[in-house]
Formats: sequence, C-alpha cells, structure tokens
Amino acid sequence: MKTAHFILVFCLLALASPFAYASDPSPLQDFCVAINDPKDAVFVNGKFCKDPKLAKAQDFYHSGLNIPRNTSNPVGSTVTPVNVAQIPGLNTLGISLVRIDYAPNGGLNPPHTHPRATEILVVVEGTLYVGFVTSNTDNRLITKVLYPGDVFVFPIGLIHFQFNVGKTNAVAFAALSSQNPGVITVANAVFGSNPPINTDVLVKVFQLDKNVVKNLQSKFWWANN
Repeated sequence: MKTAHFILVFCLLALASPFAYASDPSPLQDFCVAINDPKDAVFVNGKFCKDPKLAKAQDFYHSGLNIPRNTSNPVGSTVTPVNVAQIPGLNTLGISLVRIDYAPNGGLNPPHTHPRATEILVVVEGTLYVGFVTSNTDNRLITKVLYPGDVFVFPIGLIHFQFNVGKTNAVAFAALSSQNPGVITVANAVFGSNPPINTDVLVKVFQLDKNVVKNLQSKFWWANN
C-alpha cells in the first residue's frame, strides 16, 4: 500500500512540476547530420547521424534563396523551404528558414499553421498585410501592415497568413523554431483532404448548402508550403 501511495504522489509531483516537458530533448553533441543509411552512422539522441568526423561543409550549406520564384499559381505566392530536407546538418538544431515570394495585387500565403514552430518573418520587398488568429474562445484577429525591414512573429500553432497589398512583387524571409515545422493549410485540409471529409460534417460546421460544400471539395486546392 505504501509503495502504491509513493508511486501516486511521485506521478502527481511529476505532472505538476514546471520541469515536466513533452518536447524534443536538447542536443547532447555539437551537431547530428541526418543520414538515411545507418551503415556509416552513429546512434545519438535516438537518431542515426553521420559520424561527426565525416561531416563536411556541404552538410550545413544551401544556396539559391536569392532567386525570385514563379508566383503564377492560384494563390499568387511560392514558399521555398530550407529545412532538414535541404540541409541535413539542421537535424536536432531546432531551426529552419523559408523564402516567400508574393505576386503583385493580392499574392497570398493562405491561412495556415505550423504545428511544431513559432515563425518570425521579415519583409525585404513590398508591402504585406499579415495576421494571426488567437485560439478559442477569443478567436481574436491580430494584424499589421508590414514594409521592408519590418518584422512580425506568428506564435506556434496559430493560424496565420500574409497578403500582398502592394502593386509590386513582395519578398519575405522567415525563420521557424523547428528543423521540420510542418504546415497545415486550412482550406486544403478542410476541403481537399484525401479521402474527403464527409459532406454532412462540413455542412454542419460551416452552415453551408450541401452543393456548395461539394463544389468546394471538387476544386483543386493549391499547396505552396
């Protein structure tokens, strides 16, 4: 009985402790270059990593973010990521980068969320209307018009967007607090899921006619992230 009480108290204290986290541990080494073939790898922090002695500059390097991207698509924007898929040396370091190009007069990075990262964005060209929505039950919209040199933060997990309100191309760069932040574009997830969400569910949620829901589900939902 005493043992059971001890275990119960221990569990409660662990849950109440401010140091009880459910997140990735900090790296225990200088770096961990991701590798697919474990033949020449070492097992560190639960991942296969290239032997540090075999690491080279190319493992920590990527080029091309100076090149403008084609924004001729339905939403008028293109996101170019630089995460662990492009730089294997980012593995375990908890950071990544994107370049975002926006077409003039309404180029949009549609409402989306990063489930694993906070984002900090800086505008280098153009004028962007940006914002995010707080969680239930407030659902408060926080927005700002940004100009070159302006910086804005999108908190982790919150739905956010950027919209080009200028008459010229716009460009922004953003850093994210994860090597692989993930992205969920709201419209794509709701109306473009595979297989589709039952129309009765969407009819009730959005209070729309069933034919309107079916029409939305039949569209091609562009994913630029």
